[in-house]
Amino acid sequence: MSSGDTSTLDAPLSKIPLLVKAGSIIPQGPVQQYTGEDQKGELELRIYPGADANFTLYEDEGLNYAYEKGVRATISFQWNDRLRTLSIGERKGTYPGMIANRQFTVHVAGTGASRDKRVQYAGQKLSLALK
Repeated sequence: MSSGDTSTLDAPLSKIPLLVKAGSIIPQGPVQQYTGEDQKGELELRIYPGADANFTLYEDEGLNYAYEKGVRATISFQWNDRLRTLSIGERKGTYPGMIANRQFTVHVAGTGASRDKRVQYAGQKLSLALK
């Protein structure tokens, strides 16, 4: 769809349609009840193919204003749609209580869960082929 296009979607009250732009990377983590809740480091990355994408995951303590002084970490992600590869960059920065090792589950929309890839991430660059 492009700007100005219209579409009719079935949207019963029990199901809300979600429209996602091609080339989006959307991180999803477990439900948290409060900032600072114990985390296990597991994130799902949902990739919506159809275009290249870039995304930066930002993390900090979530408890104070130390991020204003650079106490934070970022991880960059790049999706190459033509090659169907996800590149995960080196972690930049650190903060107290940071999760050093994460598990990413990568899901490409339109493929079955059996095609999901799980990868352990310890802060170094990774590249995943998601054919």
